[in-house]
Amino acid sequence: SVYLGQLPLMTDTGTFVINGTERVVVSQLHRSPGVIFEHDKGKTHSSGKILFSSRIIPYRGSWLDFEFDHHEHLFVRIDRRRKLPVTTLLRSMGMSTNEIIETFFDHIVVKLKSKSCELAIKAERLKGIIAEFDIKIGKDIVVEKGRRITARHVKILDAAKVDSLNVPIEYLLGKVVSGDVVDTDTGEILLNANSLITEELIEVLITAKIKKINIIFINDAENGIYISDTMRLDELQTEIEARMSIYHVMRPGEPATEDAVNTLFSNLFFNNDRYD
Repeated sequence: SVYLGQLPLMTDTGTFVINGTERVVVSQLHRSPGVIFEHDKGKTHSSGKILFSSRIIPYRGSWLDFEFDHHEHLFVRIDRRRKLPVTTLLRSMGMSTNEIIETFFDHIVVKLKSKSCELAIKAERLKGIIAEFDIKIGKDIVVEKGRRITARHVKILDAAKVDSLNVPIEYLLGKVVSGDVVDTDTGEILLNANSLITEELIEVLITAKIKKINIIFINDAENGIYISDTMRLDELQTEIEARMSIYHVMRPGEPATEDAVNTLFSNLFFNNDRYD
């Protein structure tokens, strides 16, 4: 005979009596593979600010959770471990600052003058943006400063074939450079990619007689600056530094050699045999 242990009493309806209470046994639920988007309904932060998050559940492999903090920096958790800046994950995949910017942002070409600058624009991209200056065709104001640019405004600009706008040089304050700005005479890098433009940096550009720069195009309705802000928060710059950071989260306390780091990273994301 084989001893099976004590089995709870099963009723005629398929339920079980356990410790005198009728219960239903439910098999383990399994989350379907896919991508889930959700938010906290404003319950996490005292201000009531809604914080968005998402989860990638693969058929096999590591779960990835993406979440914003109240400063609108974007973080990632691998298999529900301690959170890291999402740009750490991107750098661990071999992406440089320039490649990250090119992947997530469009750019605007800016021609610099002494007290003003000329922006190359595509009218359809301006829809939904709040104008930071009066937008004019000739002497006629199409969009007043502080007003949101609508489809009607875009249609007017398209009809007039407006492809550039002259704006005060102060417009560049707080904007983000999309690529390294190099002094062609000396080869010196004046601004690194993803740098915030300040008054001092504008003076540097004018003094160096830089004629053209590229800045990140931001449209809060469709394309926010979150990745750029997160990248400035992230101090890591190289692929191996990023992989080391991930290793310390996944294997806290273990010595991090380059071989061990690369093996763990490969097993997490690229080794199919690990999950067979």
